[in-house]
Amino acid sequence: MILPSILYGFFLAGVVLLYWLAPNKVARLLVLLVTSLYFYASLQLHYVPLMLVLVGLNFFVGKALGTPLDWRIPNEAWPYAQADWNKKRGQLLTGGIVLNVLLLLAFKYFSPLLETLLPNSPTSVLVDSWLMPLGLSFFAFECIAYLVDVYRGSPASDQLLEFAAYKLFFPKLISGPITRFHSFAGQMKEQPVPPLSQSAEGLWLIASGTVKKLLIADHIGLLVNASAGSLPRAGSGDIWLLAFAYGLQLYLDFSGYVDIARGSAILLGFNLPQNFDFPYFATSIADFWRRWHITLGDWLRNYLYFPLGGSRRGLTRTCINLVVVMLVAGVWHGDRWGFIVWGAIHGLALVIHRLSGALSERSKAIASFWQSIPGLLTAWALTQLTVFFSWIFFRLPNLNDAGLAMRHLFGHSADIQFAQKVYQESFGLNRPQISLLLLGIVSLMGVAYGVQRGLKLQISWPVKVLLLPICFYLAWVLAPSEASPYIYFDF
Repeated sequence: MILPSILYGFFLAGVVLLYWLAPNKVARLLVLLVTSLYFYASLQLHYVPLMLVLVGLNFFVGKALGTPLDWRIPNEAWPYAQADWNKKRGQLLTGGIVLNVLLLLAFKYFSPLLETLLPNSPTSVLVDSWLMPLGLSFFAFECIAYLVDVYRGSPASDQLLEFAAYKLFFPKLISGPITRFHSFAGQMKEQPVPPLSQSAEGLWLIASGTVKKLLIADHIGLLVNASAGSLPRAGSGDIWLLAFAYGLQLYLDFSGYVDIARGSAILLGFNLPQNFDFPYFATSIADFWRRWHITLGDWLRNYLYFPLGGSRRGLTRTCINLVVVMLVAGVWHGDRWGFIVWGAIHGLALVIHRLSGALSERSKAIASFWQSIPGLLTAWALTQLTVFFSWIFFRLPNLNDAGLAMRHLFGHSADIQFAQKVYQESFGLNRPQISLLLLGIVSLMGVAYGVQRGLKLQISWPVKVLLLPICFYLAWVLAPSEASPYIYFDF
């Protein structure tokens, strides 16, 4: 079962009906758990036991972390008991984090390691086909966040059913957004049936996510895949167009998934966190990470950057922390060196931004320039150039491919057959026409950004209801013959 599809539409409609017909909270949680397990089993049945075991382990570790000291301990023994319990809680937290991290690293890196040690062996092929549990990265990050939150003082869940329903909630299970337990659990307490306006908003998010994915991202993906597949024949302009097109594809593909996930959750009375906020209009790399994959950025900041010391230990330590955090982000995304390079580029960019900020604090002239219109335009151009340049390593994580792209990035002419094979056969257009088409998509994003952020205008829900059948029909009719899997399913 994939998102979006007609089968998923029927599945979601059935879940919504059963959920709101359920007589009480326990029954609703059971509906969520059973349907989420069915959803995951339709994708990877053999990993359902693993996910259930991980849910149970993290639940009981969290419960142990949240257990208070016995109040009957004598006053004179209290300081020693408290110190001993704090030590045990630290050990429990460390054990829980190590468990999740080791499982994540094992599933992500054991298969590539085996393939390196035993290339072309039947064993490596078998392992590679099995060690790919969907959603494990997001699952592990949510578990770590939960354990740390409980360690810091938030109440632990005392209901395994509630915790399992949260962890396996099907809209966010595969690719997020990363959702913290306590905000999710708070929405379970009192859930009236959503009003018509709220249901319309949920359906609109599903429709807009479907259009982003099927109508735009998948078509751009045809160009990206064809270009990457003919990389040795590509010229410099073709490589830059590949990076630009892939950046748009990745954004529309992932944000489309999140829109469908958030819309599905709204129909069930839940509000999942927003994950994108027009990132390609950010004017600094720090601002980009406040707008791109927002929940991952929040996780990295709250559970890695701050524990490392954040910006509290001087400028040098701050810069080191920024690089470390982004290298971890690169490792999280995949097992190829290209992801490490991608993380290093963003880490270096964040360091330069931090140093530029420190310099601006000492110079009014520099600060005034960055706040002026020319300064903002310059900052936006530098930010987006950095982001789209880094996408080359994200799309070509094999360093041999990325190195070829780097060598041909300037002053290299394309093979005469490249344009015919990639542009004409894929779209029937030439490179300037495809470039204008992609710029047109960016222009539409700019109009939406200006209307929502500048004019503070939103489409009313009755209009959204009228547009729903048009969106679904266009996505159904104009989508490629075979829908591409979501890019972030691989991460």
